[in-house]
This record gives sequence, structure tokens and C-alpha cells, in this order.
Amino acid sequence: MIQSIRTQRPPITIRSRDAERLGQLAEAAAQRYPATADFLAGEVARANVAPDHDPLPGIVCMESALTFRDDTTGKEKHVTLVYPTEADVEAGRISVLTPIGAALIGLSVGQSISFETPSGERRSLTVLSVSEPN
Repeated sequence: MIQSIRTQRPPITIRSRDAERLGQLAEAAAQRYPATADFLAGEVARANVAPDHDPLPGIVCMESALTFRDDTTGKEKHVTLVYPTEADVEAGRISVLTPIGAALIGLSVGQSISFETPSGERRSLTVLSVSEPN
């Protein structure tokens, strides 16, 4: 049996349209990526859901450009959080259906999240900056 991703979870906020689509994505991915899909579904289920028209400054949303720090290595990374079909790691576009992407969704600037990947690796990330999607 595959272990689920274990995490320490701060409060998060997700837009209504994203919550619906992310829930569907997690359900569709459950067979192929069970641990990450379960983690993403849990994040959606526990999120504060905001109306689509509300601005969410400083919160990681879909299509947000952000900088985060890997607290294990101290390295900072600049990425855009996208749906799987738009992912391109070399271009800095990471999928929300990866452990890092699922961990970042809904976090605010300054928040940190600690989690264990499906391979058993412990990770801790801190959001340093977020630019709202266009």
C-alpha cells in the first residue's frame, strides 16, 4: 500500500473555480498518482474557498508566479504554478499535481509547509513572494 504524503499544514485559501477543478484533477489522477492526488484532494477539502472575483494578494493561486525557499537546502526557486498540461520544468512551470505544487497551492507569503513525498523524502518549503496571475 502506498503511504499518503504526511504534512504539517498551515491555513490556505483557494479560489472557488480552482477548488472545483483541482478536486476533479485529484480524482482523475488517483489511480496514476495516488499519494499526490490524495494530498491535493486533502488540501482542496481543508481550504478556505474564496469567491472567484476576490483578489488574493500574496496567496499562491493557479498561474501565480512565486518564489519559494526549500528550507532543507536553503535554495530559492522562482516558478509558476500550473495545471499538468501546461507544466514545463525547464521553463519554471511546475504542475499542481506534483508534491511541491500540491504543497504550495493556497499558501500565503511567509507561510511554510512541511511534508513527506511519496518516496519518503522530508521537504519543507517557505513562500517568499507571489505575483497574482494576469
